[in-house]
Amino acid sequence: MKLKFTKMHGLGNDFVVIDGVNQSVLLSPEQMRRLADRHFGVGCDQILLIEAASGDADFRYRIFNADGGEVEQCGNGARCFVRYVHDYGMTSKDEIRVETLGGLIIPRLEPGGEVTVNMGEPGFEPEDIPFLAAKHAMTYPLDIGGGEIEISVVSMGNPHAVQLVEDVDQAPVSTEGPLIERHPRFPRRVNAGYMQVLDRRHIRLRVYERGAGETLACGTGACAAVVAGIRRGLLDSSVEVSLRGGKLRVRWAGETQPVWMTGPAVTVFDGEIEL
Repeated sequence: MKLKFTKMHGLGNDFVVIDGVNQSVLLSPEQMRRLADRHFGVGCDQILLIEAASGDADFRYRIFNADGGEVEQCGNGARCFVRYVHDYGMTSKDEIRVETLGGLIIPRLEPGGEVTVNMGEPGFEPEDIPFLAAKHAMTYPLDIGGGEIEISVVSMGNPHAVQLVEDVDQAPVSTEGPLIERHPRFPRRVNAGYMQVLDRRHIRLRVYERGAGETLACGTGACAAVVAGIRRGLLDSSVEVSLRGGKLRVRWAGETQPVWMTGPAVTVFDGEIEL
């Protein structure tokens, strides 16, 4: 099977984007892992599959991590999705309604080329994450490897565990991240975020992503970190998030309000691969 694809990235968080509307696409987890492999395939953090919507949305898109597992949401992927359907003539709308496994999102192409995404309302109840806890709390202790850390848990359509650190450059992302990702209190695993607060309108962030490892940027992770910081009284309602791949802007007006994320999306190349 020959498969056409487009390689894209959002702040270095990279994707293989596949048009499942104009070509028939049925990939096994093994084939997805091959696509994502940086030595034997195209190479990416996630695979994005564009499909026709089943309801009143404009499109549906599915997200698969590098390990072949399907996940609910991806903020950087949402921005790349919007650029793709515009650049390849699949829509002329500046604002579109998109079905995801994590719910409906409404991204908008801005005049300057960046993309703003309404990521929906964050969730905090343990069952929303999901996270095993007796009751809701602002933060939770989590035992990992004989030590204890303090985390905020947030759902942005996908699960996040956010902790404060003094210096993200020194944070144990590669060693501690996998322990948090697969901690038994997270039945569906979790994305582990490490947030350094520089001031009330600026944070630095690293994220160990579920099924992908540390990436250069994580859009839903940026939203979750800002939401956690605002709820703890550490941040204002509009925050610049500095990730290793670049910067995002995240806004949240508080409880019952959606989170808004703005940032770039870039096409790298088009290709075709034999699977």
